[in-house]
Amino acid sequence: MKSTRSDIRNVAIIAHVDHGKTTLVDAMLWQSDVFDSHASVESTGERVMDSGDLEREKGITILAKNTAITYRGPAAAKHGAPDGVTINVVDTPGHADFGGEVERALSMVDGVVLLVDASEGPLPQTRFVLRKALAGRLPVIVVVNKVDRPDSRIDEVVSETTDLLLNLASDLEGDVDETVDVDAILDVPVIYASGKAGRASTVQPEDGTLPDSTDLEPLFDAILANIPAPTFDDEAPVAAQVTNLDASPFLGRLALIRVHSGTIRKGQTLGWRQQDGTMKSARISELLRTVGLDRVPDTEAGPGDIVAIAGIPDITIGDSLVDADNPVDLPKIHVDEPAISLTIGTNTSPLAGKVKGHKLTARQVKDRLDRELVGNVSLRVLPTERPDAWEVQGRGELALAILVEQMRREGFELTVGKPQVVTKLDENGKVLEPYEHMTIDVPEEHLGAVTQLMAGRKGRMTTMTNHGTGWVRMEYTVPSRGLIGFRTYFLTETRGTGIASSLFAGYDEWAGQIESRITGSLIADRQGAVTPFSLLRLEDRGTFFVEPTQEVYEGMVVGENPRAEDMEVNVVREKELTNMRAASADVFESLVPPRRLTLEESLEFIEDDECVEVTPETIRIRKLILDSHERARANRKRAQGR
Repeated sequence: MKSTRSDIRNVAIIAHVDHGKTTLVDAMLWQSDVFDSHASVESTGERVMDSGDLEREKGITILAKNTAITYRGPAAAKHGAPDGVTINVVDTPGHADFGGEVERALSMVDGVVLLVDASEGPLPQTRFVLRKALAGRLPVIVVVNKVDRPDSRIDEVVSETTDLLLNLASDLEGDVDETVDVDAILDVPVIYASGKAGRASTVQPEDGTLPDSTDLEPLFDAILANIPAPTFDDEAPVAAQVTNLDASPFLGRLALIRVHSGTIRKGQTLGWRQQDGTMKSARISELLRTVGLDRVPDTEAGPGDIVAIAGIPDITIGDSLVDADNPVDLPKIHVDEPAISLTIGTNTSPLAGKVKGHKLTARQVKDRLDRELVGNVSLRVLPTERPDAWEVQGRGELALAILVEQMRREGFELTVGKPQVVTKLDENGKVLEPYEHMTIDVPEEHLGAVTQLMAGRKGRMTTMTNHGTGWVRMEYTVPSRGLIGFRTYFLTETRGTGIASSLFAGYDEWAGQIESRITGSLIADRQGAVTPFSLLRLEDRGTFFVEPTQEVYEGMVVGENPRAEDMEVNVVREKELTNMRAASADVFESLVPPRRLTLEESLEFIEDDECVEVTPETIRIRKLILDSHERARANRKRAQGR
């Protein structure tokens, strides 16, 4: 017999980067009285769901997180839950590089709230997460956010979102066997909101002001009306799936599960089915329910509940808990194939271990990568020819850079190679490489420069739209290789005004050689401390990355040569002392400040024969072969082999 739990709704918030997902969830938390008057929340409650340091610094969501909102407003009684409704909200990443997080989050919920910026409209990442939701037959609520922006274009954005839904519905109808109900997909409710102000309305604003709106009640009402309550078979055995992992200093590994049927109790012994089909016995030592942002102990969880359990040290994402005598098969969590790879190994430079890095060995690096595999289903770690280096494959360059940055902050010293694409062979033996669907918004005056830049990277323009506002939107299909190192040149050509975002578009034939960098490197020819005298002498050679007193070594890249070839320079030369003036006189005042590269910029900058040295204190660029004579011989061999 089928039953329904009207007191629960499970919903995911999906959107493009920086369209306001986390801010909207924060407003929902505050208006449901999750935080009492004595609550202490960083930044006075702003973006409380972005709890990681990197998430706060970069302003993006990296890990999918869930919170539970107990809603007791007027709509609760109207929809059959007079005692209130528990809304489990999952805040998902908006960047396709973290698609593994998105796919896991969607396996936990029964519907999605699609957030679209009232000015920018739907962008590539919007298409990515929305396609995943529609493929899972999840109902959609469209929320047009930031309607109070002065440059909002609400009518156009609603029309663009409707077109996107129609296109995705048509695509899915061709990809799957069963017929897609296009009318049902297009008949979605639209809510107009300002997440920052904590207000929503079902009436479209004309001047950016939401009519008759003081809170998010219309959004809560739409969630209860359009997101289906969990349904289950009363006689079905226990079945729950692990969708995420966490850890507690007291309980060890925590597994976040969605209960599909049956009841799971604290102290209960169940069948633990691993992804390879192996069945073991496991006991639930602790059961934790999410209340707001906290986890509190509970005794049992029923169908539709999202809870955390402890007591199974080796449980991992995709595993399931079932009745050992009557196991239920649950669908596997599908994750798209990785497209970009990095080589990550131990730090082999002459300065290794001389600052604050304390995790230097190959065993420590490998153990850390193995731990990352437990919670990151979209990552792969493969061996290389070197015993102290591994090939790490992921969905995109940003996701891999985030992993390296996390390891750096944990005290690791690493050597990181140039990002490469993961290729395939088709049935005829042809090499296939990943391609991206790229959307670029630029002011009209930069149209020619961007077109030329994309042509050099084998980009094919598919559409171009001029909204008549002074901005042009261009859409390209471009090899993923062409986007490695693209961002820096793009921002330079558009004077920092351009907006670019991309989405994985599948594999196609190898596009040929792509020249990624037209400049060379300035390379230190000896070890020592940089002197102001030497930098002053060499200023006309290019742009430097180092400053006086900084330690360098032979083979370290200390700057960028505007010409295409590499150049070795002496940046440690001292000024000879005379009886007329000091060695440092009148030098510091005239030096140009160095160009400081972030980790992402360093990975974009390096060539195939270079790598990035990453330590807790510094980020350096160096040649793979430090000795100049050996490097010259290797270059000659490489040239002869072409």
